[in-house]
Amino acid sequence: MRAANINPRTGLATDYLNHFNEAIMLLEMIPDMPECAEDFLEWQPLSYSEHFTASHFKARDLAIEAYESADASVRAEFDNVTSAMTSILSAVGDAMRDAKQDKTRSRLAEQATGWVKPLVAMAGGIINGAGEADVDYIMTH
Repeated sequence: MRAANINPRTGLATDYLNHFNEAIMLLEMIPDMPECAEDFLEWQPLSYSEHFTASHFKARDLAIEAYESADASVRAEFDNVTSAMTSILSAVGDAMRDAKQDKTRSRLAEQATGWVKPLVAMAGGIINGAGEADVDYIMTH
């Protein structure tokens, strides 16, 4: 599993975080290039399984199988964090669709980035088997 970037202890793969990092990258571009808001608005939420099913990840079937076999409490913690990221990104997308000014879209993008980046770090910690103390450290620094 390690060769496929799947943590053998948690059964989770960091590749899923690329889905959120793509959205963050687009959000970070909006203040300098407002037209990138349209690219961000094309981003669609995907569950862990949906992400791997749609990907060209070589070990995608193994990633899905390992996720489904992962410890229920680890998976629930991970799913809670990724669900929060999805909710934030979806809400920001809705707000951007309603926004009339580039300045408003830029502010939304900056706020969303500030909220989602720490959650991506937290999700990475869960994938890599970090304990609660590590997560608390990430959230306070």
